[in-house]
Amino acid sequence: MNKITRRIPNIMGTQHPDNASVPFFKQSRSPFISAYKEVDEAFSNFSTLDTDEYMWDWEGKHADSAVIDRLYSEHYAYFKKNQLGRDKFLTFRLPNIWEEKGYSLMQAMATILSAEDFAKDLAFDQRPLFEAILPMAQTAEQLIEIEDKFAKLANFKSAEFTSGSNNTARLDMIPLFEGFDTQLNAPQILKKYLALYEKTFNRPLEYLRVFLAGSDSALSNGFMNSIIGNKLALTRLAEFSDQVDLPVFPIAGTGSTIFRGGLSPRWIKRYLEEFPGLKTATVQSAFRYDYPTDQVKSAIKELRTGLQSSQPVSMTAAEQTILINVAEKSAHYYHETLDQLIVDLQPIFDAFPKRRDRRQHVGILGYSRQVDGYKMPRAITFTGSLYSIGVPPEFIGFGRALMSLNAKELAIFIQHYPNLKHDFTHLARYISQDALASLSAKNPAWLEVKKDIDDMQAILQFEIGPQSAKEEENDRLAFDLVKVIDAPTRTLLIEKQALLRGFLG
Repeated sequence: MNKITRRIPNIMGTQHPDNASVPFFKQSRSPFISAYKEVDEAFSNFSTLDTDEYMWDWEGKHADSAVIDRLYSEHYAYFKKNQLGRDKFLTFRLPNIWEEKGYSLMQAMATILSAEDFAKDLAFDQRPLFEAILPMAQTAEQLIEIEDKFAKLANFKSAEFTSGSNNTARLDMIPLFEGFDTQLNAPQILKKYLALYEKTFNRPLEYLRVFLAGSDSALSNGFMNSIIGNKLALTRLAEFSDQVDLPVFPIAGTGSTIFRGGLSPRWIKRYLEEFPGLKTATVQSAFRYDYPTDQVKSAIKELRTGLQSSQPVSMTAAEQTILINVAEKSAHYYHETLDQLIVDLQPIFDAFPKRRDRRQHVGILGYSRQVDGYKMPRAITFTGSLYSIGVPPEFIGFGRALMSLNAKELAIFIQHYPNLKHDFTHLARYISQDALASLSAKNPAWLEVKKDIDDMQAILQFEIGPQSAKEEENDRLAFDLVKVIDAPTRTLLIEKQALLRGFLG
């Protein structure tokens, strides 16, 4: 297999707005981070936390197109020593033009090209921006089309606007596979992509970076389905890498809640056990800002070391088939129940506090993720809302699915989810039985969630309810939240709970 010369980043900071606390780099008391402050945030993540990579997000949000100008101008000495594109990496997540209006796509591409010009003028060795993430990737053709558009724009700029120096007409794409089926079929999509790439650009690829979503897959099909999908994808990507003799470096988009992957400074060992073969992890806002900075820095070092030595787990075809069937069962229970709860949750979604400058989720500039025809909020809002009413979303559909498994299915599932008891014993501390009883009195569909909890308790033998003073206060606030009717009070209660939990969503 080919050896590559570039450094593969292990730690990717992102702009996911899941923090409860004020970020360490801010002087104000507000946890909200404006688009303008995100350049300061990126630099602080490189210089203070020593993240390897930072995602600059153009998908559904406002992005500062002057990011490279500002980083180089304000921190020249740092980036002369720690060059972007060689030592540190800034990676754009582009808008998906098949899902949202592509107004900012050309702006993002032009920023990549002008960044190359600026770096040359400063006599830097490396092109600072050379990779981009395509969210919600579905086909090989989509990846080729984005790369082709970039090449055409680069050639046009070189011919018409650049004096004495041509731009590099190449942008390496990182597909972000979000749904269960897309993750499962990633090798087939990538095999076609490799063939199309060589045919279109007359050159082979040296390696692939592949991004697996954790949050949106859980939102779409439930936690059990999502975690199985991630595990199967990691195994299948490793098999694909061996088959085509090409290095493949998986990235996982995971947050600090277990529903969204469970990457917390407290649980690095647990995370590495659950995502074998992973090479890049996303440390999102809650990871970076809801713990003491020294603890975060230490956790990043531990995580980096673990990822560098992480090896994929092989599975037989029979094991994979069993896990696919288990995932399908759990998705059925999740959808069946969630459809009946969405109306009750909508007022909580509407009151959920904001942490970033985002475009409207639905409208001219945005797009809508839907589950069973319902317009859903983003995964952080969904997750945080359910935690706030004392119903951790991990339980929805999970208990009944687990109870339905036969002995062989259960054994295979437990084998590949070694922290099952650890995770749900922890999650049970955030269940508010009073809040759940209040919700169930108004809508009997919540009793299905109670059955999920009861089934899990019967199998795993954990205690339900708070085990500390902070968790007891969180429990009381959850009961208050399901009773209040005005949005400002709801928002205030959610904010208080987030600080007690150590994450927003």
